[in-house]
Amino acid sequence: MESIRNNLMKRLLCYAFLLPFTSCGLFVADAKSTADKRDININGQKLYMQYCASCHGVGLEGGLAPSLMDTIWTYGDSDESILRAISVGIETVGMPGFSDSLSVDNQKDILDFIKAGAPLETVDPITDVPSVSDRVHIQTHIENLEEPWAITFVPNSNVLLITEKNGTLIRIEGEKRDKISGIPIVNSKGQGGLFDVAVDPEYESNGWVYLIFADPLGKKSMTKLVRGKISNTDWVEEQVLFQARAEDYSSSKHHYGGRITFDAFGHLYFSIGDRGDKDMAQDINVPNGKIHRINRDGSIPKTNPFLNSPYPSIYAYGNRNPQGLIVHPQTQTLWETEHGPKGGDELNKIEMGKNYGWPVISYGRNYSGTELTPYTAKPGMEQPESQWTPSIAVCGLDIYTGDLFPEWKGRLLAGALRNQTIRLIDVSEDRYQSESILLSGEGRVRDVTTGPDGAIYVALPNKIIRLSPKL
Repeated sequence: MESIRNNLMKRLLCYAFLLPFTSCGLFVADAKSTADKRDININGQKLYMQYCASCHGVGLEGGLAPSLMDTIWTYGDSDESILRAISVGIETVGMPGFSDSLSVDNQKDILDFIKAGAPLETVDPITDVPSVSDRVHIQTHIENLEEPWAITFVPNSNVLLITEKNGTLIRIEGEKRDKISGIPIVNSKGQGGLFDVAVDPEYESNGWVYLIFADPLGKKSMTKLVRGKISNTDWVEEQVLFQARAEDYSSSKHHYGGRITFDAFGHLYFSIGDRGDKDMAQDINVPNGKIHRINRDGSIPKTNPFLNSPYPSIYAYGNRNPQGLIVHPQTQTLWETEHGPKGGDELNKIEMGKNYGWPVISYGRNYSGTELTPYTAKPGMEQPESQWTPSIAVCGLDIYTGDLFPEWKGRLLAGALRNQTIRLIDVSEDRYQSESILLSGEGRVRDVTTGPDGAIYVALPNKIIRLSPKL
């Protein structure tokens, strides 16, 4: 009982000692910049972890109690003023003094640690990437396309489905090319259009095909998700799985996101960009700048993290323009690539309920070259697994699952528009390890996938190419 009582007193001490300061703005923010000026106080860190971390987080990011990151010093910004408050308390806000519980030296050590801040992890840009392009043979597979956006094979067949930005869905089987009629009308202006196409994991028994696109509503549009079936050359039995409220449609022509993937547990994930309004990525009351999760019939999983939001489909947030999204079949990890602004393209491991920081933190700058944000890291915001600065304009993401390149099995295939490359990324042990360039200089890569024959198929501006081992 004595140990339980002591532990409880420690937790109460943590909450009573630190909460009044944070709610009144006593402590300082920006752990990274402050840590550059002060060394970390080891004893202060130990005492903080002992008394405070269970409430305020190991990185000062908050938890059961608020974050210790605040930029306003309400009761004086000198060390003496802060130590006096810790020692004798602040009666007006109900904070007791702790001179009997903590020695003066211990109080100073905790103060030093908090003012220095917990060190925050950052990620260096990817540089010096080797090439393995000499190991692949390139051949044209399909020609005469108009801005193909996504490609996917129907399971256990050579049937290929292709979306074109202008709103066309094409089915190709051998030499036969069919345009599917009756698919939804899309807004193809700017970055809008018909985006991803995906085939249900149980397609052979249910026939469902999924489309995500820029849905027009007057002069506005928004990313919308539907599913339907293909009967002969007709789109039939359409069901709307996700549609934003009319008031959340935007006149912007930018950042739709528009990728689809599935896990092994009956869930479908899809991405929506910030639509050019970056601050919306931090607002869980709007769908912009988010990764969403639904069941394949459009219903909401009961374990989703924001069930009280107007958009309970939100799974993670703080994403700029996610144009790559795939679940790894071996680990069920959800991988995502997203465009930064000028620099700061990201590879993220997406986890439920987490905040990926845009636009509060970023490794990029405004397109004009001016500072976008002074922060590359903040407590409570996730770091990317890797980042590309300068930007490569990531687009399209898949896992290599074939047998033609057995040593690459399980690696990410990440396309790039501006950089005109495919990156082969090793994510063994569920972490970014390294990458190499698989393809370069053939054109802007919009999508990439593994074919049923084990070859790698790539969507370029007006054609599909096939990559196989060079003999």
